[in-house]
Amino acid sequence: MLRHYLALLVLCFTLPLHAADLTIDTGHGARVWTSAQLLARADAQPVTIPDDVAFHRTMRYRAVPLAALLPGLAPDDRLQFVASDGFAVDIPAAVILDQGHAQAWLAVEDPQQPWPLLPGNKGHAGPFYVVWTHPAVAKISSEQWPYQLARIQRTQAIAERFPATAPQASVPANSPVRHGYMVFQRTCFACHTLNGEGDAQMGPDLNIPHSPTEYLSAAMLRAFIRNPQSLHRWPQAKMTGFPTQASLSDADLDTLLAYLTYMSQHKVQH
Repeated sequence: MLRHYLALLVLCFTLPLHAADLTIDTGHGARVWTSAQLLARADAQPVTIPDDVAFHRTMRYRAVPLAALLPGLAPDDRLQFVASDGFAVDIPAAVILDQGHAQAWLAVEDPQQPWPLLPGNKGHAGPFYVVWTHPAVAKISSEQWPYQLARIQRTQAIAERFPATAPQASVPANSPVRHGYMVFQRTCFACHTLNGEGDAQMGPDLNIPHSPTEYLSAAMLRAFIRNPQSLHRWPQAKMTGFPTQASLSDADLDTLLAYLTYMSQHKVQH
């Protein structure tokens, strides 16, 4: 009995810990990639990220250019990145295809050399993680670095999929509310729903029953978005802030609050 137990224990320690599959569907048929297949690709290469969003330090990965994994993608397409923990974010294809500026990479965890745990008791980032080189050039937000990635798929524009999140047609195209809606999609919609609509399952709805603009002052809400721990000191909290101008400028933050304030007057109950 002891011998069998020891053999099982050795097997557990020798098996890959985080081997998994990644499904990619750009509308031309779904393709499932394994960690081993991605790591063995000819274009897989070492990539150094000086200020990694998830780990908050320099990280080195084995990674594949993300655009190389997305056949038939057009600049006006949108892609949805879905993580195993319920996080979901949309990224315009144009940003990924424009490799002359910021470049997106799919970092692939080697089961034999697992990544460290995320700081702040936030678990594990593997086995797939979208990282960026030169992200500030394209104003890539911290939400556009999805980890624990399970699926990438082409999708419709958010306003088409979730019309209750969009400002009414009467709102001018150059309104701060419309710009704030774009900022909301880039920064908030990855974790939150609004008016009961959205794919994410991590955070509360930002409009029903109450918008945060209804119970927090503008100054307090700005401080919270920059650093959630400034309002609620909670070590287990999952929300990460947007402390830098690179990820969320003051001007963009102002328009985000304008959008949330506007939507607080346009609640939709499902």
